[in-house]
Amino acid sequence: MDFAMSETTLGEAAERYLSSLGAGSERARASIDAFVRRWFKPEAPLSDLNPRDIERYVESLGSSEEGRRQAEELRNFLSQLRRWKLIDQNLAQHVRVPRSRPARQGPAPDLPPIEMTAEGYAALQQELESLKAQRPLIADEIRRAALDKDFRENAPLQAAREKLSHLETRIRELESMLRRAVIISDRGDGQRVQLGSTVEVRNLATDQVLRYTIVGPAEADSKAGKISSASPVGRALLDRREGEEVEVEVPAGRLRLRVERIE
Repeated sequence: MDFAMSETTLGEAAERYLSSLGAGSERARASIDAFVRRWFKPEAPLSDLNPRDIERYVESLGSSEEGRRQAEELRNFLSQLRRWKLIDQNLAQHVRVPRSRPARQGPAPDLPPIEMTAEGYAALQQELESLKAQRPLIADEIRRAALDKDFRENAPLQAAREKLSHLETRIRELESMLRRAVIISDRGDGQRVQLGSTVEVRNLATDQVLRYTIVGPAEADSKAGKISSASPVGRALLDRREGEEVEVEVPAGRLRLRVERIE
């Protein structure tokens, strides 16, 4: 097919570019698709591309890690279009990727493994997929907010960028936790409190019976009765048997608890 500049649409050029990348181009496709479909239109001719719109789009991406990656993908795309002689201008030079913070010198520290239950691991996976699905929605918010040309006093644009930054931070946290996860599936014989055990304890001062499930720090949820194995109570209960008593220092004072039942 003869791709002449006067006839080629942005959508056609994008498909040609992405096809040339072959397998493993999913991230590039997502970035180029956001540019083509949410900022311009696939049916727009390449002659509609201009430096001002390119700069506005790149500015709308912000300086987050994800924004820098998308800008890099766009620059590669525009550079290839010029090599193919589909555009006359060097539009890639108008993609000014914000600089990232310099990395600290020295080797990255080895992060410790994170013990968690299979249920906790599945919940983190579900949260990660949910957050990734929000990326294009927030990108669309940024695009719509950036239609206001005054970026300096554009509160919706700043809010959308901040939302994307928080989203990317949480995604990185979840990906790190899942990489380091060690799933504890063996809950023992039920004779001792272990990670994943559900235990009933009696507060010896009030005679109140409390029910906890001991989980890893990443899946603790006090409202659901899931306490971290690293918390004062969780740490004190680990490896205890039914009938054993423990004393725990908490902000409210000292607790005396007796293990009544282990599940």
